[in-house]
Amino acid sequence: MATGWVILIAVIALLAGAALGFFIARKYMMSYLEKNPPINEQMLRTLMMQMGQKPSQKKINQMMRAMNAHTKK
Repeated sequence: MATGWVILIAVIALLAGAALGFFIARKYMMSYLEKNPPINEQMLRTLMMQMGQKPSQKKINQMMRAMNAHTKK
């Protein structure tokens, strides 16, 4: 009978740990993405201007497609 209680407590602890871990990881990722947002068109335009290039919308769209294709791999 004692073995049944040990197994039950272990399963409950495992489920509670998994749920707690999920919420902690979710909160960490939300704060990380808030501090380090993924690159967007405006950031890409600013970066190109800082490098001395005159960004055209066609070039920005091309670079965004390339970056999105690279992140999906």
